Amino acid sequence: MTKLLQWLFGVSLLGALWALVTFDLLDLSLPQTYREVAWPMPFYLLISFGCYSLATVGYRVATFNDCEEAAKELQEQIKEAKEDLRRKGLKM
Repeated sequence: MTKLLQWLFGVSLLGALWALVTFDLLDLSLPQTYREVAWPMPFYLLISFGCYSLATVGYRVATFNDCEEAAKELQEQIKEAKEDLRRKGLKM
């Protein structure tokens, strides 16, 4: 099973459970407070996922490693490319 199918299965399972609780499709006779809490749950989960994603991206940016050797190598390659282009007649 691919990762996409796993996610789709999980989301559809949660959606079905949410619909069962919110609309009381199986006549479970749940208290009204359960339905009141379940109704905005997808919105809360979406906001929570967004906050988690933002925190993860922020953490990864804050702990990003500098690659000074790679930067020096890239600058050297740029110089070599400019020299090669000058030799071929390109004016910069």
